[in-house]
Amino acid sequence: MVQSAARMPAYFISHGGGPWPWLPDWRAEFAPLEASLAQMPAQLPQRPKAVLMISGHWESDCFAVMSAAKPPMVYDYSGFPAETYDITYPASGAPDLARRAADLIEQAGLPSRLDPEMGFDHGCFVPMAVMYPEADIPLFQVSLRHGYDPDQHFRLGRALAPLRDAGVLIVGSGLSYHNLGLFGPAAKQPSQQFDAWLDGSLALPQPARTAALLNWEQAPAARTCHAKEDHFAPIFAALGAAEDEPATRIYHQTGIFGGVTASGYRFG
Repeated sequence: MVQSAARMPAYFISHGGGPWPWLPDWRAEFAPLEASLAQMPAQLPQRPKAVLMISGHWESDCFAVMSAAKPPMVYDYSGFPAETYDITYPASGAPDLARRAADLIEQAGLPSRLDPEMGFDHGCFVPMAVMYPEADIPLFQVSLRHGYDPDQHFRLGRALAPLRDAGVLIVGSGLSYHNLGLFGPAAKQPSQQFDAWLDGSLALPQPARTAALLNWEQAPAARTCHAKEDHFAPIFAALGAAEDEPATRIYHQTGIFGGVTASGYRFG
């Protein structure tokens, strides 16, 4: 695959909390996020042939690739109203692209497998329901790998980068702040500190940008904001897929649930 004028950007997005678009109070809380996600299709050079989502809610012992033609739903949240467990997002899968993705990952010397059983988790179907509410874009996921090693996930993104020239939109879906035990005013300072570090690091020239992200644990309040980095690790893959391309902040919100600051980015 050769680079084309229609090369897709890559993204690191926030997917918010639980099934928020179906909850009126939560939808109001995440109104800036909803606006950001809804604007993403207009930022693309063409309609995607497929969306490849790397969600903070799926990890495996290798880089597993969803290969079902009609993936099921995965309601990987708890404590929400009963109707949120009946949500459907009936997008088709992308089996051919899934096989291509698995081949690219293996060619990069990384372990991979096709997973014909995995369905859309909420880190995937929630933002897609805002981005493409008609569910008319083929959609598949690639898992994180246990341990969240930044270098391996950068390598994953580099391996998947050629898909961008085939019309595939690569989206890392997580949160730039994810500490379920620390919300409200106590989250204000650490989330602001980490968010400022992230924005500054993404503005660095290469190779300093990659080096900063590889050493993200040295950032201010890093382990306060991400005691477990499952929701931050998708950024490594997104950056690897667009490693030398500029970052643009497309989402920034302060005071979420009384204190949290969070951001999302486009690369390329």
